[in-house]
Amino acid sequence: MKHSHFSFALIATLIISSLVHGQEIYFPARYETWKTADASQFKIDQAQLDNAVAFANNNEYSGSRDLRIAILEGFKQEPFHQILGPTKKRGGPAGIILKNGRVLASWGDTQRVDMTFSVTKSFLSTVAGLAEDHGLIKGTQDKVADYIWDGTFGGEHNGKITWEHLLQQNSDWSGELWGGKDWADRPPREGGLDDWKFRKLNEPGTVMEYNDVRVNVLAYSLTHVWRKPVPMVLKEEIMDKIGATTSWRWFGYENAWTVVDGLKMKSVTGGGHSGAGLFISTEDMARFGLLFLNNGKWQDQQLISENWIKKATTPSLPNVNYGYMWWLNQKGARHWEGVPENVFYAAGFGGNFIVVDQKSGLVIVTRWLEPSKIGEFVKQVYEAF
Repeated sequence: MKHSHFSFALIATLIISSLVHGQEIYFPARYETWKTADASQFKIDQAQLDNAVAFANNNEYSGSRDLRIAILEGFKQEPFHQILGPTKKRGGPAGIILKNGRVLASWGDTQRVDMTFSVTKSFLSTVAGLAEDHGLIKGTQDKVADYIWDGTFGGEHNGKITWEHLLQQNSDWSGELWGGKDWADRPPREGGLDDWKFRKLNEPGTVMEYNDVRVNVLAYSLTHVWRKPVPMVLKEEIMDKIGATTSWRWFGYENAWTVVDGLKMKSVTGGGHSGAGLFISTEDMARFGLLFLNNGKWQDQQLISENWIKKATTPSLPNVNYGYMWWLNQKGARHWEGVPENVFYAAGFGGNFIVVDQKSGLVIVTRWLEPSKIGEFVKQVYEAF
């Protein structure tokens, strides 16, 4: 009886999975007006959903709409911090909530292109996943020095670093790239220059430290592995295939040039902490979220492997709330109360988020929401079901 009960449960799970991840998901064509959910399609408390949207609109990010000013203010504690790449004045709060691909709610200008800061990291992680899927990287446990031999990963410490360490931000890579010093990026509140410069390095894989210089080292390494600019990879392998507009741009710092196969190309950033990063619309962010909702498959085409998405959303040992540049709503320091633990999300400075729940078919994109309010906002969305 136990065996037959297990089989029935397994079949039921597969049926449910196919409904969430199969034909029931709506995939909008490029420039198609996004379809909305019918009033009777899902059981929703409309008043509660309206309250959640009002909450997002009423809790706009408190930093300046001139993002050059907001960036300089936000990172003023960092020695030598400066703007090195493009910035853009932002719009007001905007967002979109999808259920199985259909719009439940939207607010603000969802077609406006804005900076998205560290949401860029989840796109960069995806380019690493594509490199593994295409066999350009054998596996994320490989040492990066086996692929990048120009000294970036030289020495005893940096020579131990694997692709996984870079993706989970626990490499403690030590050095300088494009004028940015690893120790000067988000230094501890205590101590001074000498304490930061001559600190004891953590063994790779043991301590997570959010650090844009090291993320940019990953972008540089992927540029050389792919032998072409990372934005071209994203465009050809993902964005064109999911029907994204042609309006998004991915920038690097003004001095971030490298040469591959005799061609001079820009190495991009994984965020906008010194300017640059991904500039993109809310709707194009939602398409990217929809791809991950459906385990890397857009309609009938598998664009990124399910295996990669599983690895990308697996908790790292030093931080249960972080995978391969995706945040995870596991029970930990960054857990959102009242929100399922299976939820994962991309997050960026100024309150930019792509939230994905594969079990319930939800994708939530919200922009310029006060970052401390995101957990409460997502909880309010869930209370509408």
